[in-house]
Amino acid sequence: MDKEVELFSVHDAADDEMVSHEISQQSQRRKGGLITMPFIIANEALARMASLGLLPNMITYLMGSYRLHLGKATQILLLTSAASNFTPVVGAFIADSYLGRFLGVGLGSAVSFLGMALLWLTAMFPQARPPTCNHQTGDCKSATKGQMAVLLSAFGLMSIGNGGLSCSLAFGADQVNRKDNPNNHRVLEIFFSWYYAFTTIAVIIALTIIVYIQDHLGWKIGFGVPAALMLLSTLLFFLASPLYVKITKRTTLFTGFAQVTVAAYQNRKIQLPSQNSAEFYHHNKDSDLLVPTDRLRFMNKACVIKNREQDIASDGSATNPWRLCTVDQVEELKAIVRVIPLWSTGIMMSLNIGGSFGLLQAKSLDRHITSHFEVPAGSCSVIMGHLRV
Repeated sequence: MDKEVELFSVHDAADDEMVSHEISQQSQRRKGGLITMPFIIANEALARMASLGLLPNMITYLMGSYRLHLGKATQILLLTSAASNFTPVVGAFIADSYLGRFLGVGLGSAVSFLGMALLWLTAMFPQARPPTCNHQTGDCKSATKGQMAVLLSAFGLMSIGNGGLSCSLAFGADQVNRKDNPNNHRVLEIFFSWYYAFTTIAVIIALTIIVYIQDHLGWKIGFGVPAALMLLSTLLFFLASPLYVKITKRTTLFTGFAQVTVAAYQNRKIQLPSQNSAEFYHHNKDSDLLVPTDRLRFMNKACVIKNREQDIASDGSATNPWRLCTVDQVEELKAIVRVIPLWSTGIMMSLNIGGSFGLLQAKSLDRHITSHFEVPAGSCSVIMGHLRV
């Protein structure tokens, strides 16, 4: 009798777990959609406006307020730019494998705001900068280690935050990418179109209006406006938290690439099946990819089943994922390898050897359109078409 009661309780618990899982899946399907698009686009546009609004005149701030040499100031900005371009790689891995994209974007927004707020405080408090030069005695003190630590911390926080913000586009695609929607591709096109349109508008505003504020109203307001925009960006993103689809599935993409590489090397001596049949290759049960493509065929050896009894477990997974991978893993790595040549062609175009030379050159030009209006030197990048979005 006790065993029967225990058996019924186990079945009831299993049924309750299945029901709760179905309810959570249904609630997730009801979330997302175009209603989340304004919040995600606003988050990215305001963040882009705030971050790019700080860049054009930063060399002037470092050389003027901190009295850094041109070479030293340029070195700091180039290292900051390099860190900001590298952190998205780390941020994407952490978001996809551990935190999830929602927390990735949210924490990135918050950390970016902290960095901008710290930079704004360096303009607000004179103690954070070197004292004003004494023109009579010619005494000019350089920044102390503590003052430089505060400045570099602000740049570091903004670079780290950019790593999380880089997941914004992928997170937005999660909201509108619904397989049960027959117009899914059209919805994605609408999202991407508005996303890039507002991002471009934000860049133009950053390089014109915010730069103009810095030139005419000073650093206190010039740095305060981007910090306020970043705060608004963070608040708008978290405001729509109940509406988002938050994918909790953790994927280790880089681990999968490593497994394919190791498995292909260990299986390098085996012969590929003569017949391109699904029974010879290991694939996921719900996957549309049953056999690998013929491109980069040497990678196909990573998903060849040599001995089904030894290689495949009872649940259909590989007993050793470092010796047998799925077709999906192989094709994902192939896609990355095929993109590398195209991606590498843009490396030289992305090099910024001159640093802030363009801004200093623009300051020597006559930028008056009328007798009362002068184009800010930092806005010349809009006119020359060198927008980096």
